[in-house]
Amino acid sequence: MTDILWTIYLGILGAFAIGYLIKGGYKTNSAKLDFVITIITWIGLFGYVTSNELLTPLVWKFVFFGGLMWDLAYGLKKFNEDANEIPRAARPVVFGLTAIIMIGPLYYGLFQYAF
Repeated sequence: MTDILWTIYLGILGAFAIGYLIKGGYKTNSAKLDFVITIITWIGLFGYVTSNELLTPLVWKFVFFGGLMWDLAYGLKKFNEDANEIPRAARPVVFGLTAIIMIGPLYYGLFQYAF
């Protein structure tokens, strides 16, 4: 059952990234870098879900920490640009909950894969 849920989550992440690419959302240099990092972390999660060793664990440790730092920094920047309706005091809570729900499983899987 958990394999099915991981596969569904992997598909959802891939669909969001490809949909955003088709929509033309990756126009700036930082957005293009975000796409590259997203693909690399997605490949790591794919390796975890399928139990295949794609690269060495050392590489995935760097990907885990680098990707997590990038996602939090870039995500917070994008969230603050797009969240005009949310009161300023509530933004950290909303961003934190959204990040935990959306990318929490990704980085849990990458952590398991790297360590």
